[in-house]
Amino acid sequence: MHRHTISVLVENKFGVLARVAGMFSGRGFNIHSLNVGPSHDPTISRMTLVVNAKDDKVVDQIIKQLDKLIDVITVIDFREGESVERELVLLQVNVNSKTRAEVIELCTIFRGKIIDVAPEVLTIEITGDTGKIEKFIQLMDGFSIQDLTRTGKIALPIATGLTRKIVST
Repeated sequence: MHRHTISVLVENKFGVLARVAGMFSGRGFNIHSLNVGPSHDPTISRMTLVVNAKDDKVVDQIIKQLDKLIDVITVIDFREGESVERELVLLQVNVNSKTRAEVIELCTIFRGKIIDVAPEVLTIEITGDTGKIEKFIQLMDGFSIQDLTRTGKIALPIATGLTRKIVST
């Protein structure tokens, strides 16, 4: 299984997310992460889906099924190296007088931001690609993560025009 990123532009209407999620569950596809937000046009939202797929045939089937849904405008299949991708993580890590400086140093190295300070807990914001995020979380595990939340991946195509697009008619 490998993870694959798909961007879907949809009409910003009630029920669109439910139809997309229903398509996935009805066909037995698994969504690893899902991020939905407005685009530059208030009538259009962008869904960024990361799916687990065993091969390209499954990804192609997912794209074709998404393209058939009402209110789907465009489906963009991001292949390796065709997009700029980021994820946001907020995490709270336990610290004491001995570990606080080390956590702050790691935040600096990973270009994270400390956004809240309490006597025994630091709240950290970090953005980056999935590899950077995973490595930072792994390092913070050594300090006892108290709580964590992730946005899921968001992505836009790079400016080379290499992405495969399917446009609904």
